[in-house]
Amino acid sequence: MPRTRSLAWSQLKVGILAVAALVLTAMFIFFVGGQAGFGRQRYHLKTRFKDVQGLKTGAVVRVAGVEVGTVSDVEFAGSDVEIVMKVSKRMQEAIRTDSRASIGSLSLLGAPVIDISPGKTGTPVQDWGYVPSQRPFGQLAAVAEGATKGLEEATKLLQDLRAGRGTVGKLFADDRLYRDITQFVNSAEEVVTALNRGDGTIGKLIKDPAAHQTLMKALDNLSEITARLNAGEGSLGRLLKDERMAQSLSSVASNLDEITGRLKRGEGTAGKLLTEDALYARLNTLGERIDVLVTRLNQGEGTAGRLLQDKQLYENMNGAASELRALIGEVRKDPKKYLNVKVSLF
Repeated sequence: MPRTRSLAWSQLKVGILAVAALVLTAMFIFFVGGQAGFGRQRYHLKTRFKDVQGLKTGAVVRVAGVEVGTVSDVEFAGSDVEIVMKVSKRMQEAIRTDSRASIGSLSLLGAPVIDISPGKTGTPVQDWGYVPSQRPFGQLAAVAEGATKGLEEATKLLQDLRAGRGTVGKLFADDRLYRDITQFVNSAEEVVTALNRGDGTIGKLIKDPAAHQTLMKALDNLSEITARLNAGEGSLGRLLKDERMAQSLSSVASNLDEITGRLKRGEGTAGKLLTEDALYARLNTLGERIDVLVTRLNQGEGTAGRLLQDKQLYENMNGAASELRALIGEVRKDPKKYLNVKVSLF
């Protein structure tokens, strides 16, 4: 009978040790296998992707590369895939509304994981809240997609070149454009050859030292002129440097402005001529009368017209004037001959 009790107690000790080992093992696995902690220390987050790339339940969730939780559920939500994550509550301050979730990998060919970027300016995401997703930079699929698009664009470019589209395509396909470019290159070579021989103005400037010296003298003279202008010499220099001349020009401009203002207001004869229609009409009438008078003179009407047009009348008047001058001359020579005054008295 005592032997039976001893066997039972031994079995009981073995059972207690086994249960304790199982509990310790479970706790070790819990702490080592997941970083989320106990259920009361975790909260849930959601995100959505177009393609989860083989992501499964139990995948690691990282924030800034640090494991903070696991994926608890993966299911479809319409055309997207919704991911439910269990994350440690101590990371709630780091996961904010400006954080972004993306699918990464533990290694180059490792299992996919969820990477969440730490937020800076947003508010913390609450339990069962959504973290916006984004495509990670440098992802192999994105690189392959970009390479495919680049190859497609290169193929289209080659097709356009073969079809002769664009300037480069025409250069490959159009013989006339090729001949034009060849002719242009030949002409350029001829121009360079002529310049090397010293032909033309530019060629002489390159080859002829005298032309170069003349150009340098002209530049020196220009420099001297600008120096004199800066020194205030000459009229232009004074105009640039002399404040009194500038004030005089400003005064002249002010006077001209005042004169134009008075003309616009109709002050003075010139102003009335510009603004008053009656004065303009009178001047126009006067001009018409002068035109009629000149026309009558040209036609030989009246004494003045005949004097202008009748040559005989002009010669008669010219002869009469000559005879009158001769008579006056003779009277001056011998006044007694022509002036005989008799005085008689009663």
